[in-house]
Amino acid sequence: MKEIKAIVQPFKLPKIRSALRNVKDFPGMSVGKVEGCGPVVADILGHDIKADLTDFTPKVRIEIAAPDELVEEIVRTITEAAYTGQVGDGIVWVTPVEQMTRVREKG
Repeated sequence: MKEIKAIVQPFKLPKIRSALRNVKDFPGMSVGKVEGCGPVVADILGHDIKADLTDFTPKVRIEIAAPDELVEEIVRTITEAAYTGQVGDGIVWVTPVEQMTRVREKG
């Protein structure tokens, strides 16, 4: 089992959701609003600390717990649906899950 997380452009969420619904046995996802910024490319002369602390872009975080055999397809589906070719398209990463229990199954 793996956890797939993605930070993507909010306007891409409907396309991603639609594409993921076509993945056989898709386990579902959680979505939340987040803000973030990428790495600093260049230090601009005369910038102020207020601008540095408020320069965040709205994004959407997708979280999916998926069986190992679905991970590659889900990651590919997200990256293809989220792609615009522009800076800020987002990131996707995968981490191992040691244990997962559905609450309705009472452990």
